Amino acid sequence: MRVRFRGVSEREAVLLRGPRGWAEWAPFVEYDDADAARWLAAAVEAGWGELPPPVRDAVGVNATVPAVPPDQVQGVLARYDVSRTAKVKVAEKGQALADDVARVTEVRRVLGPDARIRVDANGAWSVDEAVEALRALAPLGLEYAEQPCATVEELAALRVALARAGAEVPVAADESVRRAEDPLRVARERAADLVVVKVAPLGGVARALEVVEACGLPAVVSSALDTSVGLAVGVRLAAALPRLEHDCGLGTAALLRADVVADPLLPVGGELTTARADAARRATDPASLTAYRSSAERERWWRERLARAHALV
Repeated sequence: MRVRFRGVSEREAVLLRGPRGWAEWAPFVEYDDADAARWLAAAVEAGWGELPPPVRDAVGVNATVPAVPPDQVQGVLARYDVSRTAKVKVAEKGQALADDVARVTEVRRVLGPDARIRVDANGAWSVDEAVEALRALAPLGLEYAEQPCATVEELAALRVALARAGAEVPVAADESVRRAEDPLRVARERAADLVVVKVAPLGGVARALEVVEACGLPAVVSSALDTSVGLAVGVRLAAALPRLEHDCGLGTAALLRADVVADPLLPVGGELTTARADAARRATDPASLTAYRSSAERERWWRERLARAHALV
């Protein structure tokens, strides 16, 4: 990684080559085998199944700003050919609300008054903390706050509290959808204004489309710190959604120092196309696969994990 992100400095992934192209299996190392099995189902769909047909050939993409100091924001944004939308990480462990306000303020300064800015707390705030933080950040013009609290009950309570406080910040559910046994609960309990969906954690493109349809809420497609192979399938999900009202979090190849394809899937003019995504799934870079191959011990760990996950698919 160029910058530590989601507590990760190095991203590990397994690449599988199927008759439909390359697929990626990269459940985070702390996830259990049941989670890993859903990610594997998504990889099997990508490499051996049929992806739903697209209804659009290009998808808008946001820049992603990690929890960096304000003086690093411009450098991070310079890695993206994106000027319309940015997602900013907030609520980083060891940082204060003042750090979040300073970072978002700098993003607003760099991108200008018309840019869309969304923040992502990864469920780190309590309801009271979220109200305080979002009241402080709302004057900077937020498109929405992604997973400000950890639980569905807290998200529902937060929406009520924000309305009472006069802070008009929509709430997006991420972890409450992708890691939940019941991903539709956020809609039933009116805990979110929109949902963030990711291909691998939900078990594939077809399953993600079913979740979005059943939720009945606007959806944003995001990555799970994928390589370009995994991002390509995210593009196919975004391209297949019946409606897509928001730019998607699929530009995270910019956070990687190296990738597994010769032409990383980076946005051009703020967009990613299905043509480039499909090309990424057809061709990996042999030099990169050799240079970044794991040690024999680490590869053995992943193969054993793969066998356990496969038994659950």
